[in-house]
Amino acid sequence: MADPIASPPPESAPSSSADASQPLGLSGRIARTFINTPVTPMLLFGALFLGILGLLFTPRQEDPQISVPMIDIFVQYPGASAQQVERLVTDPLERIMKEIKGVRHVYSATQRGAAMVTVRFEVGEEMGASIVKVHDKLQSNMDRMPPDVQMPLVKPVGVDDVPVVTLTLWSEDVEDHQLRKLGLDLLQAVGSLPDVGKGFVVGGREDQIRVEVLMERLAGHGITLDRIANTIRTANSEQTTGVSESGDTAFNVYSGSFLRNAEDVGRLVIGNRGDYPLYLRDIATVEHVPQDTKQMVNHFTGPAYVGEHRADGAQAVTVAIAKKQGTNGVTVARQILGKVEELKTTLIPSNVQIEVTRNYGKSANDKVNELLRAMFEAAVIVAILCLIGLGARAAFVVITVIPVVILLTIWWAWMVDYTIDRVSLFALIFAIGILVDDATVVVENIFRHWLESGKTTIETAVRAVDEVGNPTILATFTIIAALLPMGWVSGLMGPYMRPIPVLGSSAMFFSLVAAFVFTPWFALRVRPRLAALEKAERREEKTRRWVSAVYRPLVMPLIHNRTIGIAFLVGTILTTAGVCVLFYTQTVPVKMLPFDNKPEFSVVVNMPEGTALPVTANVVHRLAEKVRTMQEVTAVQTYVGTAQPFNFNGMVRHYYLRERPWEGDLLVMLKDKNERKLGSHALAVAAREMLTPLAHELGARIAVVEMPPGPPVLQTVVAEVYGPDAATRRRVAADLTEIFEEVEGIVDVDSYMAEPYSYWRFAVDAEKAVRMGISVDAINRNLAMAMGGFKLGDVKRGVVQEPTYIVLQIPLANRAEIGSLASLPIQSEMGGQVPLGELGRFVQQQEDPIIYHKDLRPMEYVVGEMEGRLGAPIYGMLKVEDRLERYRAPDGVQISGMPRGLIGPPLTDRQSGFEWSGEWTVTYETFRDMGLAFIAALVLIYGLIVWEFRNFKIAGLIMSPIPLTLIGIVPGHLLMGAEFTATSMIGLIALGGIIVRQSILIVEFVKIEVAKGKTVKEAAVAGAEIRMRPILITSLTLMAGAWAIIEDPIFQGMAVSLLFGAGVATLMAVIVIPLGCISLCREFYLVETASGERALSASYCEIEGVPMLDTPAPAAARARLADGTPVLIRLWSALVGVVFSGIEGVGKLLAWLRQRRSGSSGKGSGPALHAAAAQADTASGGSVAESRADPAKQPAAVKRSTAAARKPARAPRKAATKAVADDATTVKKPRARRATKKTADKPKDPDDR
Repeated sequence: MADPIASPPPESAPSSSADASQPLGLSGRIARTFINTPVTPMLLFGALFLGILGLLFTPRQEDPQISVPMIDIFVQYPGASAQQVERLVTDPLERIMKEIKGVRHVYSATQRGAAMVTVRFEVGEEMGASIVKVHDKLQSNMDRMPPDVQMPLVKPVGVDDVPVVTLTLWSEDVEDHQLRKLGLDLLQAVGSLPDVGKGFVVGGREDQIRVEVLMERLAGHGITLDRIANTIRTANSEQTTGVSESGDTAFNVYSGSFLRNAEDVGRLVIGNRGDYPLYLRDIATVEHVPQDTKQMVNHFTGPAYVGEHRADGAQAVTVAIAKKQGTNGVTVARQILGKVEELKTTLIPSNVQIEVTRNYGKSANDKVNELLRAMFEAAVIVAILCLIGLGARAAFVVITVIPVVILLTIWWAWMVDYTIDRVSLFALIFAIGILVDDATVVVENIFRHWLESGKTTIETAVRAVDEVGNPTILATFTIIAALLPMGWVSGLMGPYMRPIPVLGSSAMFFSLVAAFVFTPWFALRVRPRLAALEKAERREEKTRRWVSAVYRPLVMPLIHNRTIGIAFLVGTILTTAGVCVLFYTQTVPVKMLPFDNKPEFSVVVNMPEGTALPVTANVVHRLAEKVRTMQEVTAVQTYVGTAQPFNFNGMVRHYYLRERPWEGDLLVMLKDKNERKLGSHALAVAAREMLTPLAHELGARIAVVEMPPGPPVLQTVVAEVYGPDAATRRRVAADLTEIFEEVEGIVDVDSYMAEPYSYWRFAVDAEKAVRMGISVDAINRNLAMAMGGFKLGDVKRGVVQEPTYIVLQIPLANRAEIGSLASLPIQSEMGGQVPLGELGRFVQQQEDPIIYHKDLRPMEYVVGEMEGRLGAPIYGMLKVEDRLERYRAPDGVQISGMPRGLIGPPLTDRQSGFEWSGEWTVTYETFRDMGLAFIAALVLIYGLIVWEFRNFKIAGLIMSPIPLTLIGIVPGHLLMGAEFTATSMIGLIALGGIIVRQSILIVEFVKIEVAKGKTVKEAAVAGAEIRMRPILITSLTLMAGAWAIIEDPIFQGMAVSLLFGAGVATLMAVIVIPLGCISLCREFYLVETASGERALSASYCEIEGVPMLDTPAPAAARARLADGTPVLIRLWSALVGVVFSGIEGVGKLLAWLRQRRSGSSGKGSGPALHAAAAQADTASGGSVAESRADPAKQPAAVKRSTAAARKPARAPRKAATKAVADDATTVKKPRARRATKKTADKPKDPDDR
């Protein structure tokens, strides 16, 4: 935060009248317009009003919403094998979907009779447009599907489908089917709220009219299931038959009637028994009952539960409610819970308990409020630092900028459809530390100019703003240039982290505008008396003397002592390289994002394929009893045969499709994070250690699943196995699974390959069936009705939220004994009935394995999670690669996922191979793009600096402290026990722009002081001393903002980077930059001649004490040659040259091109040029500073330059022959004219220099 225009020494004279006559720049014109107009306070209040609107109406949520359209296409192909479905359905459907623009990946899973194709679009694609594209492709290509394929079912799933509130209804004495009806009524009542989106109920059995036919009575009465089904269908019908008119009235005529209950169904006549009718109830049990159990949801309470009623596996249902797109999750959650409280007195009985098992609104509001408090604390700390460093009046002016800029940034977030979430608030907290810099620069310079001029006038203030305008704009845009490239990070992390560069850059821009518009206006209203300014100046002078007493003993030995200087250079290089070695040695681990502290985690349970639902339920119950003994657990919910309401992670992993009898999961809810010592990750690890042995004992596979801190992935460690054929792929996948299990740190290892299990198939004797007049379709239909769940329509009850189906089946005892179905009668077209056993036989066969594809290529998945200190997937991947060195695939290939598998799948399927995926893909894409963003930021910053200083080498010098930030960042992570994450990288990139800003302060000071006649050495040391205070204030305010977020698990890496990187890099910069200025001494004397070339000013020899060609070197110069200074300077110059050699090459190329264009400008020998320089000094009639102050006094001879002047000097004596062209046309004319009379008239003592 500090002033790019250095405060002059106390003896400096005020600005000359010539400065006042110069035209104002952009910043000066803005300041003059707004400094004393009533429009300014109106704009101020308008900005505050807009910011408050943004604060009130910008939606709040915990994390940014990422638009990742995922569309599932379900296709039924009854009777076809998995291979047939793959070739005839999956392959063409994948090709069709891959043609759609914006599709990133196409996944598929194919099994017997069905296929699911998942189309995943690029991040940021709109869901509505993506659905239209998929439907359009399907409709226009249905002719490519086989004739027996049913119409595809398209089910899009997006982030807005994730429930924000889930409510669990549980009771010890109410059946689950009654709880389900209650849940549906509750969902309907809540659905009336304006911002409520999709909702559904999980658990509970549906009501049905069950017609359970007794097989022994079918044959005795000559009745078949087909006949019963036709009777029920035809009796349950009503329709409009026409319109009747009678007189002046018209009547609609209806015919038929609906079945309304079980009694109506039971009274249906299905035949005759002699002279008496045969009712359905005579051969079947007809009753209104819940359906057979196909899913189970139970609720347990834990030791940390604080409610009155405790549950021990009580039956339950869960109501899940999402919000509409673009609405405020906090408000929606409050509305839902408020509505539920109202319904407790009317709809929900007293013996049914309601637990809020998910409330993203509360968690989002808590996180937002927590970060708002952190932002307020950071603002207070920054304000205190400004008060200490600037004084009361100046600090007041600066502090007023903070709320204006923050509120304007929140308003801008509202305008660009961002939300108030943890990432956007972190961007604001980060910005607080640097957004006061511009205002500080302006107010400091205004107060200084008032002191120098002796009057607090508006014109003086305007000139002060104009003086610092360009450097302030440059310094601000260097930070924006460092941040903005991060907005182009691709993948899932791009939109997740994008609020940081967007809002951070916006805050910096608004702070720049506020510094030129509001700060002068406030400064004029609180302008102090001159006595107060003089008193403040005396205090500042004391501070400078104290800084000098500390700083000079540190830096001067580096300049004058060769040994110490060389040691510092070598130590800096080795330290920078050494801290990077900490990554290689895994002393500082690297990870995408650290684990967050969430209120819950899940345990996914998989039993062997083919396991019955009751067996799975018993295993899940045992696991729940075990995990709920943990002291931090408030409740546990178990789901068997169905999935818990999905979150964003479950949406990406397709957990909502887990509906088979051998699948289950547990939702473990924890007490508030402020009430427990351990984080959710530590508790999840403890739960894994507790449950894994029990699961293995019960024959189950489990995986402990935590909510990811950032974008979700399939799993942490994923190997996608490719190969020439299915058998080879499965063998390699099985071997990789074993290797994963052997690796320390990889847990919850599994593969997506299903274990072999059997199924029954009725093999029809087609020839015999045809001879008996029975079609295969009739056999299939009767067998389907016998096996249960065959729906014949529904009864019209009119008081329920879901239909009550009429279901036809035979008793469970007959269904369980498959052989007993042989007596099932089938109606023949020739008359009579034929037992099913005479038409074929039941055969037991192995189920086809599921066939997985990704982007049209068959593959298998092997997955695992990482555990321990080295939680990044790369560490487990490296260990797996070590073991693969001794492995040969079945086709004789030594497979490896590196290096090709790190960035994509194998090039061919002709041999075995695999690709590393999962979290690694997100990590690779993020760090790759952030690295490119860092390079882009460096290029942009370098371009801005070159544009301002017109010098390639000085621009390189200003950027040289950027690598030194690693000296603080890496050990800082080690000290804090933090992993180097993506947010750490963001901090590193942002820090580059901030450190460059501080370097600009010193270099700009040196440039001005050299123009006043000081040597570069004097100016460099003095510049670091004088700019020390504002530089330290900048660093401290930045570190204060970082400290406010140091406890957050996600952004701890960014906080550590800013905290330690800013501190160490600042200390290094005040040493490195002065040394670099000394090493590039000649660059500060380069001026632009009339011909457009750049050459050394004639003042170089006089000020720096460099001898002329034919003049002996002065004593002072010889003394400097005798000590170690030139050696140190050359070493430091060599270091800078190595880092920026490419940049210097570009500079030389451009200089050569300018020389070619200039043609015959300024050619001559060294002596002639020396004579011209002497003539120029004589003709000017005064000192060099005086001639520089008035370019009109400089003769034409001084303006000439030579190509020799551009050659690097090998010795001080030779340099004099090449440096003679005076600065007839300077790049910064206003700054040149600020050389004061006192500086020009002051005698120059070589010994002082």
